[in-house]
Order: sequence, then structure tokens, then C-alpha cells
Amino acid sequence: MEKQGDHGRDDPEPNAPYYLPRTIDNPFLTPRNQSRPGTIRSSAAVSYNLSEGTRPLRQRKFKSARLIGSYDKPWTTKRDPRMLWDKFFFWGLATIGLGLGAYIIYTGWASVDNPPYCLIFEDDFSSGIDESNWNYEIQVGGYGSGSFDWTTNDEKNAYADENGLHIVPTVTSEVTSITQGQILNGYTLNLTAQGICTSTDTSACVVVSNSTTGTVINPVRSARLTTQGKHNITYGKVEVVAKLPRGDWLWPAIWMMPESSVYGAWPASGEIDIMESKGNDGLTYAGGRNLVGGTLHWAPDSVLDAYYRTSGVRYLKRGDYSDDFHTFGMEWGEDYIYTWVDSRLAQSMYIPFGKKYGDMYDRGFFSKMSINGSIPLDPWSVTGRFNTPFDEPFYLILNVAVGATNGYFQDGYRNKPWVDGSPTAAEQFLNAQSAWEPTWGEGDTRGMTIKSVKLFSRTTCSG
Repeated sequence: MEKQGDHGRDDPEPNAPYYLPRTIDNPFLTPRNQSRPGTIRSSAAVSYNLSEGTRPLRQRKFKSARLIGSYDKPWTTKRDPRMLWDKFFFWGLATIGLGLGAYIIYTGWASVDNPPYCLIFEDDFSSGIDESNWNYEIQVGGYGSGSFDWTTNDEKNAYADENGLHIVPTVTSEVTSITQGQILNGYTLNLTAQGICTSTDTSACVVVSNSTTGTVINPVRSARLTTQGKHNITYGKVEVVAKLPRGDWLWPAIWMMPESSVYGAWPASGEIDIMESKGNDGLTYAGGRNLVGGTLHWAPDSVLDAYYRTSGVRYLKRGDYSDDFHTFGMEWGEDYIYTWVDSRLAQSMYIPFGKKYGDMYDRGFFSKMSINGSIPLDPWSVTGRFNTPFDEPFYLILNVAVGATNGYFQDGYRNKPWVDGSPTAAEQFLNAQSAWEPTWGEGDTRGMTIKSVKLFSRTTCSG
């Protein structure tokens, strides 16, 4: 048989180990629906010539294109001048970047005011809870936020040991003689009659459970300690070293209130929140215990509270604030208030005061608002100061609240078991005990632990 060449090569030997088809018809050269004689057309529209008795071709072996042996390398003898410019740009820009970084850090540090401070009060609780320094707030009224806790002076709710002060919430039916049935119906809790209520408001001192109205005895107990009448500052600094609690719907806070309501009832006389957080797990609850916030509350009337204009937060990138102790600080002068976590540069809130920003009435745009059809009066203009009402003595508060009906926990989010506007919100919370109690930590971890407290006055210490 006559040999048929393929690119100048002879046919392979019959015993060659691998073969390809000898002849491949191009399907695009064959009219559609027509086959050549002696061919078999595959599903891929490729035909193989079987009638001519030709052999398949052997696959061509791979041959590397890499250079072998010695060869010229001109780039080693004469450098490309662009390489020098590449190095110049790299090191030049790196130097400029480091310089700018150092400048930003320096100016940031230098911009933080560093006035003289005098330590006026310090407590590490090594001697227990000294009632010459601290007051217990004992009430059942929710303190205006609608929290569900009954604040006590019970050692189960507030105690000190070698680790510091512990403020720990407990379940009422588990630590008192009040049964679950009595919490729901037919029991009167009268703190005034017991002579221990710290409020003059009857609603904050007396509660009667009634299954018809849905009124319940406070289902949980906690504690709230203050330095009111004992230690306060007007301009100064606060540093509290604390570890936050773990547990759904817990609300730890380190904050300040005015010694006297000089400019009117809350929030006309102001409120300074140094730290507040939520005990919910931040991995499943956005804004849980991996976040802390700082806030100022102020307005001529409670319905106009302008806290949203003066607030800020600080996230923890790894873990959360219940894992270890952190320093929560606040610095306050006539020209600013700011809060921080662990470092004065790590600010969670910064609020400047001054002519540039206007007084607090103008800053809140209250002249464009109304209450019952009337523009609210300005309670702060009498001072002529831009920072009023934050120009009076404020005292410190430490507490762990449980729940609230003021919007701090968003309705409908992450299986919140109550609705803020419901008259039976506390009962709804109680009925969900099997869901929230297992999330509370054991022992101290369900509470806030305060290792130390320091109050500084913005002045030079005499003597």
C-alpha cells in the first residue's frame, strides 16, 4: 500500500503504543445531512475514514522550548535605568508614609487636652462596700427606663471580694420567699412599709401583683450604687476598671447624674453615660457585649431628649467586654466632654462645646419643635455658657439593670420576649425565663465586676 505522508513523516510502526485517527474529515466541508461513502459520523460530527486502510498517527512527543547551555544575559551587564527609579519611588513613598503616620499619631496625641487633675476619691473595694462612700438605691419602679429589676442592698446582688465589687442580678423566686405564683398574683411588695425605699414616689416603692391587669412583682433583683451627696465633680475625670456581665437582656452602666436638678427634671439638668452595654452575645446580637457606648442626655423636656445628637460607640474587634477588665473613662471640661475605653485616644464619644457650636438649646434645634402646640422654653440661657446643663456637680452611678421598655432593646429583634408598649411587658419577660436565664453566666460572670473607681477634679491638688 502506498504510504501517505504526514508533515514529511513516515507512518508509525504497527506496534506503536498510542494511536490517533489517521484521517479526520472536516464536518464543515461536508454538506449538511450528507455522509461520505465509507465513513461513520460521530455524535460530535467528526468522521473517520475506514475504507482506505490507513493507520492512525502516533502522538507527537513534547519538546521543551527552554534554552540549554550558555547564552547571553545582557540585563546582568547593563541595568535598566527604570529599576533605579522603581527603588527610589518605593523607598521615597515608604518614608513619606511613615512620616505622615508619625505626624498623625503625634498631632492626635497633642490635640488631647492634658490639664491638671487632682484625685479626690478612689476605691478598690478591698475593705468591702463602704457606705460612707456609697449609697444603695432600693426601688421597684424601673427608674424611668421601665427596667424589670428590683434594686436591693442584698449581699446576693452587691458584694465585694478580692476581685472587686460585684453587681449581680438574681431571679426573685430563687432568692426570696416570694413564690412564682405570688409574683403573678395576689402579693403586695411595699418597700415604704419596710422603711427601706429610697424614693418618695409611691410607684417606685410599692407594687401589687394582679393576674387580671398583668402587673407582676419584679421578676429579677439587682443593685444600683451611687456616690450622691458623698463624692461628685464639676469638670474633671472618671476612671472605672470593670468587666461586663454575660446574659441576655442585661444592661450594665457606668454613668453620672446631677446632684441637684438645677435646670429642671430629667433630662433638662443633663445625664452623662460613661459606659453602657448589653449582655447579649455580640456574635448573634448586633450591638451586644462587644460594644460599649457613651451618651449625653439633654433637652427641655423628656419627650425631646436629644441623646442621638451626642452619642458614640466603641467596638471590641476580638472577644467582648465580658472576657477581661477594661478601663472606662470620661474627661470633662468647659470646652468638651469625651468618653474612652482603655486609652484616651480610643474615644467612644467626643462632644465639643463653644461658640462655634452654639448653646445647647440652639444645638438641639428646640426652637423648631413643639410640645402640645407650644415651643419649649430654654432652661439654660440664664447661664450664658455654651455647655449648660453640663456645668454643675455630677455624681457617679454603677448598676446592672435587666430589660427595659424605653427602646434600649429593640422590639422584635433576636427573639426579644416582650413588647415595650405593652402593659404586661414584665409578665412577658417573666414567661420567657426558660429562654433568657440559661444565657446568664454562672456566679460573678452574670454580673458586672468593678475592680476600681477613681474621681479626679480638674484642678491642681493643694499641698
